[in-house]
Amino acid sequence: MSAPSTTPALRTQARYLAWRSVVRTMRQPIVIVPPLVFPLFLLAINASGLGAATNIPDFPTSSYLAFALAFPFMQGSIFATNTAGTNVAQDIGSGFFNRLALTPMSGPSLLVGQLTGVLLIGMLQAVAFLGAGLAAGASLQSGVLGAVVLFALSLSIAAAFGAIGLFAGLRTGSAEAVQGLFPLMFILLFLSSAALPRDLIASDWFQTVATINPVSYLIEGLRSLIITGWDAEALALGFGVAFAIFAIGLWASTLALRQRMVRT
Repeated sequence: MSAPSTTPALRTQARYLAWRSVVRTMRQPIVIVPPLVFPLFLLAINASGLGAATNIPDFPTSSYLAFALAFPFMQGSIFATNTAGTNVAQDIGSGFFNRLALTPMSGPSLLVGQLTGVLLIGMLQAVAFLGAGLAAGASLQSGVLGAVVLFALSLSIAAAFGAIGLFAGLRTGSAEAVQGLFPLMFILLFLSSAALPRDLIASDWFQTVATINPVSYLIEGLRSLIITGWDAEALALGFGVAFAIFAIGLWASTLALRQRMVRT
């Protein structure tokens, strides 16, 4: 280990690794295009096929498009698990981690740098999804400031799932293993309040699962800004769950990184 005086500052390390992550992401259209296209495709299917749900008594809005607009934000964030985990697994497989072990690189700077590419995609997604929704006829009840909060919550969720991906990539060192998490994440999405409000779900077991499922609160936080305006409880739960998942994922990733660096 180099002397403290020659050790690069955490900020400098994070900046270089973040720039590498951004450039690497922009050079891989396959990492950017599917997370943008697939959620919009499913939004179009859901909005056209489930529009009759707005006739259910006490449905919170007359536009199912507006109700479903939170779905692509959530689905796009789930892609962050694959993106972050696959990138770090590729770095392990290519020997990049072996080279980093010979440098004074700090663990936090590596994790922050890896997440930067995920947040870049998350921002592109947020702009594309909101723009597509507004162009299709949805409206944002919380106004311009609500759009800023919507972006902030969307990026928080992307960072949370990205941290889970980092843990999976560091723990397994396998891109294939990370990609195996994707179906599980999708199950969590479909067993949430994505399609119907929790209080309107007729099946008791489904309502119970959706209530336990943390994804429901993330979706409801996003949705509240679109169809309600300002719902302090929904936003507090949305940001709280996102930060909790991020903290747990980052803690687990830090432990996995230490073990990985010892092995290499």
